[in-house]
Amino acid sequence: MCSLCASNTGTPDNVQTIFYAPAENPPTVSALSLQTGYSIGRMDAMFTGAIFDWDGVIIDSHHAHEIAWDLMADELDQPLPDGFFKATFGMRNDKIIPEFTSWAKAGETEKISQLGDRKEALYREVLRRDGIEPLPGVITLLEALKADGIPCSVGSSTSLENILTIMEMTGLAPYFAAITAERDVTRGKPDPQVFLKAAEKIGRPASECVVFEDAHVGIAAALAAGAKAIAVGTTHPLESFLTAHLKVQTLEEITLPQLRALFV
Repeated sequence: MCSLCASNTGTPDNVQTIFYAPAENPPTVSALSLQTGYSIGRMDAMFTGAIFDWDGVIIDSHHAHEIAWDLMADELDQPLPDGFFKATFGMRNDKIIPEFTSWAKAGETEKISQLGDRKEALYREVLRRDGIEPLPGVITLLEALKADGIPCSVGSSTSLENILTIMEMTGLAPYFAAITAERDVTRGKPDPQVFLKAAEKIGRPASECVVFEDAHVGIAAALAAGAKAIAVGTTHPLESFLTAHLKVQTLEEITLPQLRALFV
C-alpha cells in the first residue's frame, strides 16, 4: 500500500486513455504519449482532482530561467534592470518584455513573441546542459494520487514546449492526465482561467480539486476558481501566504488524508 494513502481503491474498470491536445500547433515529442490510466467519471468523494502549477511546485528551474534571461540580455547587449528576476518570476513573457525591459514596447506583438521564443529556447538549452530533477516529495505524491484514482493536471503559465521537455527528461509524463499551458489561456494569474481549464480537461469541477502553488498570484487564482489552495514554500516564505487552505514547505509533507480533510 502506498505510504501516503489511507486506502488504495485501485483504478476503476472503466478506464480510458486521455491524450493532451494543445490549443494549436502541437509539438512533436515522440518520447511522450501522455497516456494515463485515469477514469474521468464522477467519484462519490468530494476530493476528485489535483492540479499542479509547474515551476516551483513540480520542479525548480528558477536558476535556469535567470541564466536564460541573462544570456538573452547579453545577446541583445541590453542589460536587465536591478531586481528584474524577482519582480517578474511567474509572469508571462508578453507582459515581462514590454513592461520590464527596453527590448520592445507594448503593442510590438510580433517582436515580443520572437523575443519570448528566443528566451525560452535558451532556457531549454540550459536545462539540457545542466539537468533537472523533480522537487522532494513530487513522485511519491503523484504515485499516491494515481494509485487512489485521482487524476492530476498541470495548470501553468509555462510554455508547453518547456513542460514537455522537462517531462521527457524526468519521466513525469505518465502521472499527468492533462496539461494546460501558456498557449491555452489568454489571461494570466490571478485570473482563474488556467485552473478552470485544467480542471475541465480532467472532467472535474474546480471546486472538487486541490491546487498546488508557490506564488501569491497562483493562490489567488486557485481561490477564484473555487479550488482548495495549497501553498508550497519553494519561492516565498510560508507565513506570507495568508489565504491558502494549507501551507507546506515541500510536497513531502502532504498525505492523502490531509487533502481529503480539506473537503470535510
